[in-house]
Amino acid sequence: MRRRTPLSSRRLGLAPVAWIAFILYGMFLLYPLVRSFLFSFTDRSPLQTDSDFVGLDNYRELLSDDRLMDSLMFTGIVVVSVTVVANAAGLLLAMILNRSTANYRVMRTLIFIPQVLSGVVVGFIWRSLLTQNGLLNQLLEQIGVIDEPVAWLGSSGLATFSICAVVSWVTIAFATVVYTASLQSVPRELYEAARMDGTGAFGRFRHVTLPMVAPGMTISVVLCLITTLKLYDVIAVLTGGGPANSTESTALYLVNVAFTGNRFGYASAIAMLLLALTAVVSYVVTSLLRRREVSL
Repeated sequence: MRRRTPLSSRRLGLAPVAWIAFILYGMFLLYPLVRSFLFSFTDRSPLQTDSDFVGLDNYRELLSDDRLMDSLMFTGIVVVSVTVVANAAGLLLAMILNRSTANYRVMRTLIFIPQVLSGVVVGFIWRSLLTQNGLLNQLLEQIGVIDEPVAWLGSSGLATFSICAVVSWVTIAFATVVYTASLQSVPRELYEAARMDGTGAFGRFRHVTLPMVAPGMTISVVLCLITTLKLYDVIAVLTGGGPANSTESTALYLVNVAFTGNRFGYASAIAMLLLALTAVVSYVVTSLLRRREVSL
């Protein structure tokens, strides 16, 4: 005879699972966030047991911190460069690899590998390639492009370019997967109808492909922005913020302030600034791209 589920169990449903998720969310996200916010109003340091309330002093210091401003400027350069390159290249690769054969599925898997690797591993791989005696310089010398090794990580301009290239290499993998998924949901009939109307390749891209991948573009652009705004691990391994702090991201500066300068209070204020900046940029970009989706 079939046993009936108790009425109380049926009423609970997935509530216990939801409570577990909420508790974990509070423990690992809300609690550290609130605690960091409270620390930002103190002079907390690991070198002293007690901390004093300093009010808005840490936030006032943010306005006069030239090193912080330089890190924000560098972070902005990386964010804009990587987001543009990764999404343009990702869409192009997705259009090339948007086939159903086994070979193209294998190539899509290979392209996604950089996204699977941790930032530390990516940093070590590319640092070995970009040193003066690395594989890149050896290859360029052999084909006659350069006469002597290039210090890819030794000057401010080249180090910035190298970091943007490495982070783009990783982010392109994610963008390609997002755009491939978007393209595979586009009905073939739309392209056939456009061809019958005499629309060329660029016209089909403008009037069919772009409108249909617009939601995927919103996801890809926003996640690229968030990822690069908090970029730390790749830069820490590649350049450590050098030369002369010219490639120090805001997240890397935050860590240096906290664990090298032993100023947890001021580091918490920087963290709050970075959080607010990320939230504002993400909201503004998402709103603009959503409006674009409607206009398309």
